[in-house]
Amino acid sequence: MQVCRTVSDCRNTVRAFRRAGETVALVPTMGFLHDGHLALVAAAKARADRVVATIFVNPTQFGEAADLDSYPRDEARDLRMLEAAGVDLVLIPEVEEVYPKGDETIVETTRMANILHGEVRPGHFRGVTSVVARLFNFVQPDFAAFGEKDYQQLQIIKRMTRDLGFPIDIISVPIVREADGLAMSSRNVRLTPEDRAAALVLSRALDAAEAIPEKTTQSLYDTIADMIGQEHRATLRGLDIVAAETLDDISGPLIAPAAIMMSVEFGGVLLLDQRVIQP
Repeated sequence: MQVCRTVSDCRNTVRAFRRAGETVALVPTMGFLHDGHLALVAAAKARADRVVATIFVNPTQFGEAADLDSYPRDEARDLRMLEAAGVDLVLIPEVEEVYPKGDETIVETTRMANILHGEVRPGHFRGVTSVVARLFNFVQPDFAAFGEKDYQQLQIIKRMTRDLGFPIDIISVPIVREADGLAMSSRNVRLTPEDRAAALVLSRALDAAEAIPEKTTQSLYDTIADMIGQEHRATLRGLDIVAAETLDDISGPLIAPAAIMMSVEFGGVLLLDQRVIQP
């Protein structure tokens, strides 16, 4: 596995893959990897001849400097995991490589980035699309893999890819969960044991919503909000039930797939979970 610290070195290696007639898949990460990230790698390997991963803690998607500084990092461990998973190339750029001095260009989906979780985290998705557009340009892959856990992010990246004409197929990878149902996340390590146990209410609430025999947006909302409200360690920050692909508002009985997206805080740690519910 090759490790590149500069975009030029990465591009040179990818060009060699291309000259050999090989397809390339990209797996963007912010490091501190877990099995969810490895599922992205596995999905990428299933589609492409070569897999390029990136490790870059993107400063533009953090609302506060303290959150950026406290983000967990372990590069040596990440590289061992990526090599064992069969990644061919890892790009680990410095901030100046991604955002050159004097940089003033942003990429933003004007509607989708500013609704739902975007209202809870202003500017977050602008940072995501700005960095992903750059990574797409650096690597120019045939495929790129993203997880469904960050469901709004996934739909935003799909829309950006379509709107800007990137010739890239987006691979959607289902949520990977711990044995007890908690969605895997790099943030989970910041939970206290008590909050870790309390966070299981997320998957239980989604299970309960999915089990409702006659689903309406109101019955789904009430079921989840009631269950989260009964967990005293949980603070519901966002709960949205929207059209699965467009993220448009919906109401009344479900007549098409709907995405349930929630953000819940446990002891200062914001966790996301989601599920696409069939009518």
